This record gives sequence, structure tokens and C-alpha cells, in this order.
Amino acid sequence: MALTTTSDGDRAHMRAALALARRGLGNVWPNPAVGCVIVAEGRVVGRGWTQPGGRPHAETEALAMAGAAARGGTAYVTLEPCSHHGKTPPCAEALIAAGIRRVVVAIEDPDPRVSGRGIALLRDAGLTVVSGVMADEAAELNAGFLTKITRGRPLVTVKMATTLDGRIATHGGESKWITGPAARQAGHLLRAESDAIMVGSGTVLADDPELTCRLPGLEDRSPVRVVVDGHLRLPLTSKLVATAADVSTWILTREGADDERRQAFEEAGVDVVELPGDDSGLDMAAALDILAESGLTRVLVEGGAHLTATLLRLGLVDRLVWFRAPRMIGGDGVPAAVSFGVDHLSQTPGFECVDVRPIGADIMETYRKI
Repeated sequence: MALTTTSDGDRAHMRAALALARRGLGNVWPNPAVGCVIVAEGRVVGRGWTQPGGRPHAETEALAMAGAAARGGTAYVTLEPCSHHGKTPPCAEALIAAGIRRVVVAIEDPDPRVSGRGIALLRDAGLTVVSGVMADEAAELNAGFLTKITRGRPLVTVKMATTLDGRIATHGGESKWITGPAARQAGHLLRAESDAIMVGSGTVLADDPELTCRLPGLEDRSPVRVVVDGHLRLPLTSKLVATAADVSTWILTREGADDERRQAFEEAGVDVVELPGDDSGLDMAAALDILAESGLTRVLVEGGAHLTATLLRLGLVDRLVWFRAPRMIGGDGVPAAVSFGVDHLSQTPGFECVDVRPIGADIMETYRKI
């Protein structure tokens, strides 16, 4: 049960813990990105966030920084401390052993191995626990992990860069660059905070992209590159295949893939995953299930128009991040999504706008599925 004995100081420290947690996005899967701040005698004595690969946990990092100064202090944690023995001891037990007297938690962990047990362990040891502080912000930050646990698939965000009339290219295919440098940098930050980038094979054939994060200082944060390619059309000479030994690259294709072609991709370092499908395409629900089973929690979809339409039709899009350039192309331009069988307004997927901001000369809009 959430307690309400909080202060402005509690919210300020939790806000700092959430900022720390964000540093782990895209870099800690299959674990959640968690932040922890330890305060004793009115000052911050420890700070930590989940480290690459998911370990050490945020609480462990913060306690190591605090040392003996943690005794009698308050720990602010963005997700309920774990209570189960895995590759590391439970964080709840570590907080107790360190002499922490009060723990402020943003949200409970829905993982069945935890799910309230961490908080119960702390309370049984005599610690004061306050939960629900900045819960909405914490849930949004870890929406990928929560979606994986509760729905068995990653959070799916579709990123689009279009003109005001929703076109991603001219009728001749010209698309570089619709949006400006600032919008492209924001797009690379989205990559850095995602576990995987997903594109259709048509996008690769048209653009031969690298799909890496090229922001200064974040070059090592390139996510897994996932290509939906039902017929293994991806050229072996493409940049994705050429760099597969350096940046993890997966191809999702239909069952019964050509053995010789599959072997050529695997020898280049590409992971080939076979899935159910037919002439209309792969089973994308099954594809997302497989990605979740592999540990991925946040998938950023960057096109093309057919893949976007398929995911929208199936109700598998959780977020839209839409970069709009102040220009028009017209009806003969390439749309952001091809038709996907909408006959009535009641069939359209619905979204709510949660953020609008200028990005250079462009506009960045963020939508959440309703």
C-alpha cells in the first residue's frame, strides 16, 4: 500500500534518481533502468544507476559510493528493490545491511519474482517505506520493462520524420534531408535510449543505412539492428551486413529460409531468426514476442511505410515520435504509412499528444497510445 508521508525534498531527490535512471536506457536490457540516491543528515552521500548489461544494480552502486555514511539515511529508488537471489544478492537485503532506515520508492516492480516482496522485506526489517512518489514519471521511464513483464513484448515506438502533410519522400524517392540537423540529432538520442532499431527491408534497399548512434560521446550506445526481411532480400554488401561483426544485427525472416543465403548472413555475423509468415508478411506479434524473449524491452521503429502500417493495423504501436518539417510535398509523395485497411474512424488507432517542442526549424511531437 502506498504511503503519503512525503515532502518536496522527497520529490526533489526522486527526480534526481529518475535522471540517473535515464542514463541506463538502451544499455541495461533485459533489466530495468533504475536510479538510486542516498541521503543522510541532509546531504547526498550516494548516487547510482543500473550499469551496462543490467549489473551492478543502482542500489549497489549508490551504497558503494556512500559507504558507512549510508547508515541511518534514506534511499530514493525509482523501482522497488529486488528481493530475489540471482546473479547478485537482493538489493533489499543490501539496503537493510547498510543500515538504511527509510526507503522511498517510485513504483513497485511487476516482475513476479519481486512484486511487492522487496517492499515487504524492508518493512519486516523495520525500515520505513514510502511508495508512489513520482510514480507516473517512473512508469513512463521504464515503460519498456513494464510492457515486457505485463504484456510479453517490448514497448514499440515509431519514429517518423515527415513534411507537414505526412510525406517521407518525394514521388521519386528523395528523402535526404526532410528534417534539419537538430531533429536528426534528437533521432540519434532516441536510438541511444532504445534496445533495438527495427526497419523493413525496403528501407535498407532504398537507403543502405547504418542505423547506429553517431552522437559525440555516445557512439558505443548503438542498439541492436533488426531488419524485417521475409525473403532475405538484404544485400550481403549492405552497410548493415558489413558491420554486423561490430554492431549486433538481426534479420527476421520467414520459416524455411534459403539455407545457402542464411549461412552467408550468419558467416558475416548476422543473427537470422525464422518466424511464421505468409505472402502478406511476417507474423509481427510473434516477432515482438521473440524479441522480448531475447531480453529486448524498447524497440524504435524507423520505417518503412509498410512496416509502420502493419504495426498500426495490429495495434502494436505504443508511442509515436513525429518530427515535422515546415514544408509540403503533396499527394504524390511517399506517405509515412501505406494503407492498412481502415474503413471507419472507429478502426483507427488512437493516440494522445504528451509533448510538443521545437527542434531547430522543425517540430517534435510525442504521442502515447490510448
